[in-house]
Amino acid sequence: MLHHDSGGVLLTEKMICRVLLLISLISCVSGTFEVKVTQTSYQAEENHNITLEWMFTPKPDSSSTSLNIFCDMFNDHKVSVLYHLREGVEVPESQDEQFAGRVQCDKDALREGRIRLHVSRLRTEDSGLYLCQLRTDYGGNSDRCRLNVTGCSEAEYPPDTFEDSK
Repeated sequence: MLHHDSGGVLLTEKMICRVLLLISLISCVSGTFEVKVTQTSYQAEENHNITLEWMFTPKPDSSSTSLNIFCDMFNDHKVSVLYHLREGVEVPESQDEQFAGRVQCDKDALREGRIRLHVSRLRTEDSGLYLCQLRTDYGGNSDRCRLNVTGCSEAEYPPDTFEDSK
């Protein structure tokens, strides 16, 4: 029940309603910035190549210099930097030696809102949890996927490879 005796209560309620309306309008206009993996789990064999992919909503009027990407690989042994982009420029010196020369980012896909990292010559030690963090001038978020790299199967070797020499 409203009391109109001093007008203060009514004014306070109007102010609260306006603040709540403003908050809901801001959240509708700005939206929530999301980063999502296209696949949560990948399976590959040693020495093969794979493309890990995350999606985000690009802002048409935003500069590529506002784009910051930091992708790490976590496994039982350590944390390794897979890929690093700072203000639209790749930072190869921050990449872990394990991935040097084996990771390429598709720059055209970035403009379309996709982070596509091509990892070549996979090794079993590349197995782990991959976390990609994206920051822009209009938001930031992250998502993760798992990669399991298995050793080459015997079927890939010629039949005489495992035979005893006579």
